[in-house]
Amino acid sequence: MTNDLATLMRQAQDDDPLLALHATTALRREIERLEAVQVRRARVAGLAWAQIADAVGVSKQAVHKKYGRR
Repeated sequence: MTNDLATLMRQAQDDDPLLALHATTALRREIERLEAVQVRRARVAGLAWAQIADAVGVSKQAVHKKYGRR
């Protein structure tokens, strides 16, 4: 299976539930990877955990727990 996001989006809507499930799982992993990259970039740029948490839509504690010790 390809990791091209557009392809994965199409596959996630497929009538074959197994293909759609695989694509949805791959999309979730890719989104989580992209979020981690953006959080890291935000921290390097000097943004506070509270600002990042607001952008992500979770509490400061939650975002720090998930990304703070990497």
